[in-house]
Amino acid sequence: MKKNNDLGLLIMRVSVGFLMLLHGIGKLKGIGFVEDMFTVKGLPGFLANGIYITEIVMPILMIIGYRTRLASIVFATGVLVAIFLVHASDILKLNQYGGWEIELLGLFLFGAVALIFTGAGKYAVSTKSQWD
Repeated sequence: MKKNNDLGLLIMRVSVGFLMLLHGIGKLKGIGFVEDMFTVKGLPGFLANGIYITEIVMPILMIIGYRTRLASIVFATGVLVAIFLVHASDILKLNQYGGWEIELLGLFLFGAVALIFTGAGKYAVSTKSQWD
């Protein structure tokens, strides 16, 4: 079977981006609970608005393949913030089935890191920039 790395990258971009986009759409109803988490940690509540960038804007850019590497850097940073702000105590835990407690966040993070190194591939809106 012939390899098709570009198709694989498209599938990765759409999978990671679409699944996170669903989380972001769910937060369009309000992010007061996230603002509360920030203030409890001593951070300004307005920083919670970054969730829209991490969970809506960057996934859309990743899905369409526009500045995928840059979008993946911002996306991965947002996922790291979520891990350390909300799930820091779960990093070394296993869930009731033996899987990593934060495996979904891990998949988002490592999928984005992979895209940082690979870029979008040729099935993308933009392919000429170093950030693609």
